[in-house]
Amino acid sequence: MTSADRRRILHFKDVSQIALALSAVYGNPSHGNKANPLRELIFIICSLQTNEALYQSTYASLMSRFPTFRQLWGASEDEIASAIVRGGLSRQKARTIRAVFSRLQSDFGAPTLSPLRTMSDAECERYLESLPGVGRKTARCVMMYSLQRPVFPVDSNCWRICRRLGWVRPTRPDKSCSNSDMDRVQDGIDPDVRSSLHVNLVSHGRVICLPGTPRCGDCCIRHMCKRVGVRLSREVRV
Repeated sequence: MTSADRRRILHFKDVSQIALALSAVYGNPSHGNKANPLRELIFIICSLQTNEALYQSTYASLMSRFPTFRQLWGASEDEIASAIVRGGLSRQKARTIRAVFSRLQSDFGAPTLSPLRTMSDAECERYLESLPGVGRKTARCVMMYSLQRPVFPVDSNCWRICRRLGWVRPTRPDKSCSNSDMDRVQDGIDPDVRSSLHVNLVSHGRVICLPGTPRCGDCCIRHMCKRVGVRLSREVRV
């Protein structure tokens, strides 16, 4: 084991305890994600830069208008955009959906991601990241939610909380999460708890560990958190 490996293991402190504490509070919710990998990918595309209520209704509207993948593949960009207009960025999202379906049709002869089920984790991730508009976080969401792969998607909630816990420091000047940061976070978390930790961190970030002023006094893991970058209120300091 190298010194870098030792530092990584020491850095990710209390992972199992934190995973258990969050699971007891939030119960491992699905967040509406889909069992079918292509439906999950469409769901995530609809969710980009949109709040939860809007992307849930936007996805439902799209699936109501085009219930099958064949119908969605046959729809024009304008038709798709009109079905998801309430979620914002409808033209961009419609273009991405059309481009993904075109690639799948070319690669597999049909709009499907079923062939991913026979691929290794590495092959699956590479293929998903090769699709138009699909980054590492989206690829790992599809893999975790729909294919039950032991990966850890790092969304904005997970990234914020992992930084506040003191698990990871950003490598980019703007403190956004790079692909190497995502890999470091994933490597520091035991595969057995990656799925439950991810879904519960998403919930925790939505109700307690908020972007602006986190509710540290109500946090079930506050005794294990370094609160990196958090300006504590008088109530929390006492």
